[in-house]
Parts: sequence; structure tokens; C-alpha cells
Amino acid sequence: MLSSISIFCCLATLSLSLLLHSHKTICANSNETDRLALLAIKSQLHDPLGVTSSWNNSMNLCQWTGVICGRRHQRVTRLDLRNQSIGGTLSPYVGNLSFLRYINLANNGFLGEIPPQIGRQDMLEGLVLSNNSFSGTIPTNLSRCSNLIELSVDTNYLVGEIPAAIGSLFKLERLFIFHNHITGQLPASIGNLSSLLAFDVRENILWGRIDSLVQLRNLLLLDIAFNHFSGTIPPPIFNISSLEVISLSENRFTGSLPVDTGVNLPNLRQLSPNGNNFTGSIPVSLSNASRLEMIEFSRNQFGGRVSVDFSRLKNLSWLNMGINNLGTGTANELDFINLLTNCSKLERLYFNRNRFEGELPHSVANLSSTIKQIAMGRNRISGTIPPEIRKLVSLNWLTIDRNQLTGTIPPEIGELKNLQLINLGGNILQGSIPSSLGHYTLLPSKLQ
Repeated sequence: MLSSISIFCCLATLSLSLLLHSHKTICANSNETDRLALLAIKSQLHDPLGVTSSWNNSMNLCQWTGVICGRRHQRVTRLDLRNQSIGGTLSPYVGNLSFLRYINLANNGFLGEIPPQIGRQDMLEGLVLSNNSFSGTIPTNLSRCSNLIELSVDTNYLVGEIPAAIGSLFKLERLFIFHNHITGQLPASIGNLSSLLAFDVRENILWGRIDSLVQLRNLLLLDIAFNHFSGTIPPPIFNISSLEVISLSENRFTGSLPVDTGVNLPNLRQLSPNGNNFTGSIPVSLSNASRLEMIEFSRNQFGGRVSVDFSRLKNLSWLNMGINNLGTGTANELDFINLLTNCSKLERLYFNRNRFEGELPHSVANLSSTIKQIAMGRNRISGTIPPEIRKLVSLNWLTIDRNQLTGTIPPEIGELKNLQLINLGGNILQGSIPSSLGHYTLLPSKLQ
């Protein structure tokens, strides 16, 4: 007769065996859900490279190409099929991959709408659908993906408005919707995305004011270029000290830039308010933004003297002040060229179509040997072209047309072997065109 202890041990062992068996059955059934979902996804794909050929019954789904499983439960946690020339539509069964944390289908040819069933995946942290041909709207119920850190649906054919519900994604750090056909205004709820580091909605059809952006205090990247935004820029935006890139290009903004812009944005690398209706002067405080690499102020109505101390901007490679009302007619207003000689990384310098007067500083020949393009046409610049300009060995574009330059064309220009275009037309130059320029595209000059 078995003792009570022996009976208890036998029952305990039996219970444990049943529990383990039950657990394995549950895991197997759940894993089967993932397998069926992936096969449903595969059935709607056009896969010319055969990337999903491994998606069959001959191997464990966790070994399928582009599929990554968690170690503990062997459930699908990542689906990564980027850069695989895959077409077709994305099956709604993607919503059945309930352990999914990351989807990357970028740089393919997916068509059709983004399945709203993705909104079921409350563990999802990254959704990257960039550079496809998705159409339709951004699913509103993506707001249920409360753990989402990155949402990248850029470079598609999406329409409609940015869903206000996106404002509930409090963990979101990267929001890329650029290069679509999104319309409407920015929802006020965008201001709730307090974790946001990068906000890029350029190349859409968005309009209205951008007041909701002032609450995004941790932004590194703000790009709203090529839309129809209007009004003035809320001053608090220029107080977001973390900002590294501000691109406001090609909108309908008015007003002026705060005088302390450079002081409050110490991390700024790119400032691009070009193609708007800004007025006022270029802030002198930009001298303090020592990390600046690109300044793009063209096609506005900026005026006055350029007093920025460019010598402090050691990383500056691009400076475009063209097509404005800059210049005061006072002495030495081209002295900023002297300061630019300390910018050893400068590649492009444009200040054409302004109102600059005075003699061309011969220090223009002391600009960085890295400089490739100089445009200063359509001003009132006088003086002569320095022969030392031959030192700008990387120069491929030089336009000084429609000014008041005198003297002769220095033959030393012919030593610039990379020069592809030179325009000296509309000046008061004398003498003949140097034979060393015979192989260049030389636009007509007024020669006497």
C-alpha cells in the first residue's frame, strides 16, 4: 500500500507533466498563428528575388528570411524585408503577429493601403514603410500602438490629413511623413508628442500655422519645407535649444527672425528659411551658432548689412543669401567676405541678386580651396577681378554678371581646371577674352 507521501508525489508529477504539455501546446498553437499570418502575407506579395521562398513548411518559421523571433516564446518579433524589390499589397493578417515589435518594409514596391489591423499591435515599437507606393490615409488606429517609437511612412502616395489621434503616441521619437500628398493643418495634438526628436513632413500640401510645434521641447530635427504653411514663426521654436536642423523652405511664412536666434540654438547645424517672405536683417547672433554647416536664406526679403562674424563658423560649407534686398550702399559692406576666409570647409557661396555695393575685396581669392561655386551676379559691385583667384582650385562655377567691374579679365582664371561655367556679362571689363578661357562656357561680357 502506497504511503500518502508517495501518492502526493505521483499526483504532483502528473500535474506538472500536464502543465508543461499544456504550455507547449499553447506555445505551439500561438506560433502556428504567426506561421499562418506570414503565409497569408506571402500570398499577396510579388517577390521577383525569391526572398520569401524560405517561407514554407520545410523549416521553422524563425529561420525564414526577414523573420526574427523572440528567444523565450519563439514568437515573431521583427519582420524586416527592406530593399528586396518586393511588390504587392500588405495583408491585413499582419495584425495577427501579436508579438511584433518592429516592421521594416522600406525601399520596395508595396501598393494599396496600410492595413488598419496594424493598430492591434500594442507591442509595436517601429513601423517603417518608407519609399513604397502605399496609398490611402494614415490609419487612425495606429494610435493604439502605444509603444511606438518610430513611425516612418515617408515617400509614398498617402492622402488625407495627419490623424489627431497620433498625438496620443507619447513614446514617439521619430515621425517621418515627408514626400506624400497629405493635406490639412497640423493637429494641435502634435504638441503632445513630448518625446519627439525628429519631425519631418516636408513635400506635402499642409497649410496653416505651426503653433502646435512650440511644445516639442526635445526636437533635434524640424523639417516642414515645401508646404503651404503661413503666418509668423512662433518665437518659442527658436528657443528649442536641442534643435540641430531647422528647414522652413518654400512656404509662405512672414515676419523676421529673432535677434537672439544664434544664442538660443547652440547646437544648430542647418538653418533654412529660404523661399518665404521673411523681412528684417540676418541675425548677427548667428555668429554664436558655431556648429552651423548650412545657412540658406535665399529668396526672401531680408535687407540691411550682413554683420555676422562668419570667422567663428568653422564648419560652414554652404552660405546662400541670394535673391534678397541685402546691402545698404555704405562703405565696406562686402567685408563679410574677409571673415569667410576662415571657413576652411566652405564649398558654396551665393549672394547674387541683392543690393551690395563697393569694391570686390581681393580676399575673395583667399576663400577655402574647397569652394566649388561662387555666385555674386546682379549687384552693384565695383573694382577688379583679382588674378589670385587662380588659387580657388576646386571652383567649377563663377558668376559675377551685371555688376560694375572694371579692368581686364585676368588670364590666371584659365588655371582653374575644374571651372565649367563663368559668367562675367554686364560689366565694364576691357580688353580681350584670354585665350586660356577658350574651352569654357563663357557668357557674353561687355568688353571695350
